[in-house]
Amino acid sequence: MAVPKKRTSKSKRKIRKTVWREKANKAAKKAFSLARLILSGRSKSFCYTVNNKSSELSESTSIDESDNS
Repeated sequence: MAVPKKRTSKSKRKIRKTVWREKANKAAKKAFSLARLILSGRSKSFCYTVNNKSSELSESTSIDESDNS
């Protein structure tokens, strides 16, 4: 015969939700920081290529790595 499981307490649910939110916030903060570095042109450790078919906005904001060498 099936027996129902015990309920999870509110505090455990709140802890799990907080951990999940912290992981999401950390990932978002890291992505935003990387995007700022790329757009400002100060990134020295991140290499990327510029497509010829890309829009004018991305071409004007990105820096070609061969010019820096």
